Amino acid sequence: MYFHLRAVPPPALRNSANWFQRLFDDDWDTVRERIGRHREEVLDKRYLDHELLYSGIPPNHAPDGPPCQVVLGGRPVFHPDAAQPPFLLLTAAHTARVAAYLTSADFDDLWEHARERLLRPYGDPDTEPEVRGAFAATHRDLTAFYAQTARYGDAVVKWLIL
Repeated sequence: MYFHLRAVPPPALRNSANWFQRLFDDDWDTVRERIGRHREEVLDKRYLDHELLYSGIPPNHAPDGPPCQVVLGGRPVFHPDAAQPPFLLLTAAHTARVAAYLTSADFDDLWEHARERLLRPYGDPDTEPEVRGAFAATHRDLTAFYAQTARYGDAVVKWLIL
């Protein structure tokens, strides 16, 4: 299970779930190349922990705004197969607001507010440096992705690939 975030120029967007699905049909080499250029980002199955880091509360209970749009925010576009999760679309304007939020966010403050809940699954306090480092690295990657995407004036399409 991977949560993909992909930059898309607004003129290229189509209001079609089939088009959105084709957007995520690339092989891993292509995905890695886009990640290297900050045009795509991939979160592993712990993507809800990243949602918690930014929004501070469980998903679907947070008010709207840039902190709640980093991971799970966006307008849903429903997949034709009801068993599949919807795609999420952040407009270029929303993407710019998320980029501004992330570039100004202090990771130490974010970590401090969510630290206890983020460490809970690991149980061992000795794991904190490693866990914190992983979250800090993902924060840097997400910040670079959103900043680059906003510079280009692009939208973001997200999808949880099962």
